[in-house]
Amino acid sequence: MIKNLREKLIANAHLPMQEQKQILEKMLADWVGTLEQVDDVTVIGVRV
Repeated sequence: MIKNLREKLIANAHLPMQEQKQILEKMLADWVGTLEQVDDVTVIGVRV
């Protein structure tokens, strides 16, 4: 999952932060699927 996350972050870095958030939320929802989430997930975005 880390490799996929890193690739997704790099591929979408040019997008506005709100769009990046939506893409990451969808990616997480797709990954979790119908299973109960058992781990915490924290992603922090910083605009430079």
